[in-house]
Amino acid sequence: MNIALIAHDKKKSDMIGLAVRFKDVLKKHKIFATGTTGTLVMGETGLNIIRMKSGPLGGDQQIGAMIAANELDLIVFLRDPLTAQPHEPDVSALLRLCDVQNIPLATNLASADVMLRAVDRGELDWRKQVNPLYSAHDGEKA
Repeated sequence: MNIALIAHDKKKSDMIGLAVRFKDVLKKHKIFATGTTGTLVMGETGLNIIRMKSGPLGGDQQIGAMIAANELDLIVFLRDPLTAQPHEPDVSALLRLCDVQNIPLATNLASADVMLRAVDRGELDWRKQVNPLYSAHDGEKA
């Protein structure tokens, strides 16, 4: 699976904690992240993460392009709904893209926990459920 990680500034510590808890799950998959979030998570977990630009420099838009191209299987975007800053990524555009492509998007620790537990159990094989023409392993048409 290809999994993307994004976090608003006040949620970066939560993302690190989530990644630490699910390190054994995440290390089995290809992980993408916005620049700062990816750097922080890599530093605490040692996970190999493909980093995009930081959110304010367009990293969320790079991930959005991957969503539009149907190249991601799960997005974890820990957002700060109360005090997000103007320079931080906006979840609404990514949410719309995920809805168009039927890609699961977790926006808080509870939903991220549920989805990553499902990934760990092999139960988040959504591509076969949504479109049986897609291979669950590479996202390409069978």
